[in-house]
Amino acid sequence: MRLISLLIASAVIASPAIAQQAQRSSNPQGVQIQGNTNITAENKDVTAVAKGENNVAKNTSGAIKGGTQIQGNTTIKASQKGATAIAAGKNNTAANEAGVIGGK
Repeated sequence: MRLISLLIASAVIASPAIAQQAQRSSNPQGVQIQGNTNITAENKDVTAVAKGENNVAKNTSGAIKGGTQIQGNTTIKASQKGATAIAAGKNNTAANEAGVIGGK
């Protein structure tokens, strides 16, 4: 009975430590935010064209991308109007990114 009580007490004490450790270790490609986040984004008349091989063309407004760690309150207000991204040729990238935090 003492052994069971000891195991239960150990599990209860260790649970917050395990939860904190899991919170600290995040996926390098993931996003970890601690705090309030408010994103207001708007796209109007945007165009993205990719032509050729392995190309990327994108219009992004108000995004938090992978590999980002934010602590505290974050507000993103982004607007794109009439934006165009064109990638032509081999292995090219074109992007219009307004209000974007983080990597690819």
